[in-house]
Amino acid sequence: MQLSDISRFEDIKVMVDAFYAEVREDELLGPIFGGVIKDRWPVHLDKMYRFWQTVLLGERTYGGSPFMPHLKLPVSSEHFNCWKELFYRTVDANFRGPKADEAKWRAERMAEMFQFKIDHYRRSRSEPLI
Repeated sequence: MQLSDISRFEDIKVMVDAFYAEVREDELLGPIFGGVIKDRWPVHLDKMYRFWQTVLLGERTYGGSPFMPHLKLPVSSEHFNCWKELFYRTVDANFRGPKADEAKWRAERMAEMFQFKIDHYRRSRSEPLI
């Protein structure tokens, strides 16, 4: 089967839905996401559609700061590595092309940045200004 690239909002929905289906079933990540999101999955998924639509398609539908909700989560490098592995696997199973590669690249950069910032705030025992 020939896979196409991420090019439309419908592709974003496929990527996000498939990824979070994996996350919800994952032994390491599922309890953390489920504990925070609880029964608000439709709201979270809609926010993720808009985030990735903005990032990958350049359609400005997301506004906000994605880091802050993650700051106090009980996560480590093990969680970020698992998250990246699931994300890559989801993208590779559904898409091929420059936007699919960009999605993985951006996910990698976000994971690195989030992990660095979380570690920084834990070490310094400080809170972000915003």
